[in-house]
Amino acid sequence: MIARRQPGNRIGLLLLGFSAVFLLYGAAEGYSVWDYHFHSGKLPLGPEAVVIASEMWSGVFLILPLVVLLFPDGRLPSRWRMVLRAYLAVSALIIGILLAGGAWQVSRAPIVVDGQGQLVVNTPAPPGVPPIAIIILAAAVPVFWVSFVVRQVLSWRRANGERRAQLKWLLAGSAASVVGLAGTFLFAQFSGLLATVLDAVMVSVATFSLPLCISFAILKYHLYDIDRLISRTVSYTLVTGLLIGVYAGIVTLATRVLPFHTPVAVAASTLAAAALFNPLRRRIQRIVDRRFNRARYDADQTITAFAGRLKDEVDLDSVRADLASVVQQTLEPAHISVWVSHRY
Repeated sequence: MIARRQPGNRIGLLLLGFSAVFLLYGAAEGYSVWDYHFHSGKLPLGPEAVVIASEMWSGVFLILPLVVLLFPDGRLPSRWRMVLRAYLAVSALIIGILLAGGAWQVSRAPIVVDGQGQLVVNTPAPPGVPPIAIIILAAAVPVFWVSFVVRQVLSWRRANGERRAQLKWLLAGSAASVVGLAGTFLFAQFSGLLATVLDAVMVSVATFSLPLCISFAILKYHLYDIDRLISRTVSYTLVTGLLIGVYAGIVTLATRVLPFHTPVAVAASTLAAAALFNPLRRRIQRIVDRRFNRARYDADQTITAFAGRLKDEVDLDSVRADLASVVQQTLEPAHISVWVSHRY
């Protein structure tokens, strides 16, 4: 929805890219297990799926911090664009090295995968890339992540109003994700039921904290004007469900209880559903708007009340003052000017 309503905002594209990489990684894991555990590696694209399942986890971790950097409008000051380009270059090198290493190992020995579809390595590391270069690249990534958080902290200190609240939730989600990630690596070193449960909890915290906090900032503070989309989606879903229920109920009543033929019952059900659509949609839309799109609902109520007062108002100054008040309440402009022609 963000990518469609605000094509220039990179947040939508980043979230779509993150979801695509995550789904590709999960699909590759399942396909690898299906191929090498149940079909002896005879399915097409099996080695490619093993490489993706074993190495593409890096893409998931490297894309999500970009959302932190670019939140909420997808724009960066000029001095941060060089940082972004450097991070993208380092990320591309890391992903390329991991994928190349996985492909080299797959080509050197018979493929054996574990229960997660990842390659069980029985060969030495591939030559060509000095270990010190890999260490430097891996150490640079957390430095970039910390700088992204620092940038948002500084933005939060300078911001006020809704933007400050949005950044507060972003920073809270980022901190929770970092804690969850650290806990995941910590508890993975231990065995036992308690360590397994804590590791699962930390994985959930690391995975879902940041997206949930971003979603809360979007919904609560009306970022991207998404409340209207949600209210329409909920209302049309409810209307569709109710109309399907009415349609099925009339068909069942007419064919099982009353002595009507099936074509007559279907025609009567269709006509009843069509007659109920607009009245039902309007009533449900008002109910849903009160909950999910309160600003729009309050604005509509204010305009309706103003129209009712306008019918009985004869004083021009009172009309002008009332009009300015209604515009201020519903649109909240920075400045209001009312021009009245004196030609009667």
